[in-house]
Amino acid sequence: MSGDAAPNLFEQQEANRRRTTWLVVGFVLFFAWLGFGGDYIYYLSTVNAPPEATHHTFPWFGLILTAVAAGIAWYGYTTGPEKVLWSTGAREVVTPATDQEKQLVNVVEEMAIAAGVPKPRIWIVDDADPNAFATGLDPQHAHLAVTQGLLDLMSRDELQGVVAHELGHIKNFDVRLMTTLAALVGVVLLIRDGTGRFFWSGGSSGGARGGGRSRNNLGALAVVLLVIWILSWILAPIITQMLAMAVSRKREYLADAMSAQFTRNPMALASALQKIETSDAPATHLKAGAAHLCICDPLDRKLNDHPGGLGDVLASHPPLEMRIIRLKGMGYAQAKGSNSL
Repeated sequence: MSGDAAPNLFEQQEANRRRTTWLVVGFVLFFAWLGFGGDYIYYLSTVNAPPEATHHTFPWFGLILTAVAAGIAWYGYTTGPEKVLWSTGAREVVTPATDQEKQLVNVVEEMAIAAGVPKPRIWIVDDADPNAFATGLDPQHAHLAVTQGLLDLMSRDELQGVVAHELGHIKNFDVRLMTTLAALVGVVLLIRDGTGRFFWSGGSSGGARGGGRSRNNLGALAVVLLVIWILSWILAPIITQMLAMAVSRKREYLADAMSAQFTRNPMALASALQKIETSDAPATHLKAGAAHLCICDPLDRKLNDHPGGLGDVLASHPPLEMRIIRLKGMGYAQAKGSNSL
């Protein structure tokens, strides 16, 4: 590692801490807008109603939704790793029972020493799709999971490359940001669905009791706010999922480079990615909520094969071909440097 790499690593870690904080703050503020915005729209719709009709004057919806969002953000942040592992059906390797599990534990221990981080807890996902991911809040409380398909497909060197890549995410504090984002994406989907059912069923009928005339007398401001408010509910899960994908893409190249540094063998990860690229085993346990955590997209790698345009917006990872080319370039430079000595 070059002399200025360590400060850059510390800057990356600090940037990830800041991004995680702003992610949680933004999540709470977004739901505060949905709550207090809904209150204000409801107030405008009832302010000119007859005295005997319902008048919405207290922002109960905003206060409740903000408090709930803050609680969920805290809960998602603190329990995110466990929820991610639970959602994939991962089982922890405490006492290795097979040769594959023993090799996995040995490789993780070796690469943790090379990366200079504590050994993470090790998990296996019973999925035929060759893949791996890391989760946790910091290097001291990290988890590393690989699929059974990865263990079946990889040589020891290739497994080292994959494990080192995930340890790069752990060392960079990527896992904190990505795990928190995964938890909040799931929460956005749940809250959007639940609140949507409320408003389009019972909630909407309750508003009608305030009088159809008040609804017809909505001012221009209330109509504009209502449109923006509804669009916020519709677009929230899409925006958060796209954010998760964009954040993931930017970090994969750095984790690949750190894998090459830890193993001193960039060709090992290049070979592993080539095997993953050609595998057609279906992903049965890795779902959309954890896709951006994985070393490769477990759901639809076709999007990752087309850089630029739609692929850059929807793909959760950079193109495997580009990652492999970069790693081979590192291997070529390493071999050339060794031959010149």
